[in-house]
Amino acid sequence: MEKNAYSLIIEPILTEKTNILRTNPHNTEKRYYVFKVHKDANKPEIMKAINTLYQVNPLDCKIINVKPRKKNRRMSKRGYTRSYKKAIIVLDGKEKIEIIK
Repeated sequence: MEKNAYSLIIEPILTEKTNILRTNPHNTEKRYYVFKVHKDANKPEIMKAINTLYQVNPLDCKIINVKPRKKNRRMSKRGYTRSYKKAIIVLDGKEKIEIIK
């Protein structure tokens, strides 16, 4: 697999919890952005990809492997959700990423 910034960062995760993290959480001077990333990506590659895509300097990156969960599909069939990797990017309070335009 060719690793470039566009293949490493899949999409931002936009939920109520991540919206709170983006807008000044716990009265700190940092902002947190959550992205779904490629399974083979590591911290330095993700930080470099965020730097090239959004022109910001990340302070830190935290990676979480989300495991599949059981889900009922239709009447008696059972299935699982897909597993994925998500990254929490920490930025200085002065820098901002325009995710929703």
